[in-house]
Amino acid sequence: MWKWVVLVLVVMLGLMQYRLWFGEGGVREFNDIQARADTLEGTTDTLKARNDRLAAEVVDLKNGLDAIEERARSDIGMVRQDEQFFWVPGVDDPKNGPAASTGVVQP
Repeated sequence: MWKWVVLVLVVMLGLMQYRLWFGEGGVREFNDIQARADTLEGTTDTLKARNDRLAAEVVDLKNGLDAIEERARSDIGMVRQDEQFFWVPGVDDPKNGPAASTGVVQP
């Protein structure tokens, strides 16, 4: 009689352990979800940093003319009226914009 009770309890314990480790909502699924959450958190941190940089740039562009002048110089190669523009053919650096190769000189 006690053998059967012990056997039934061991079988029930085994089934509960199986559900714990391999069943729905078990440890394996928890580890998978945790790994996905960690990946998404890293992506979120990267995007938050990018958004913070863009927000700071927007505030800078709204508040100061220096930032606007800097963007105009680097992106489209603008110069002021009191400056001289020298163009050197064959010198191109696309990652720094047109103003990088213009050789703008203050008089």
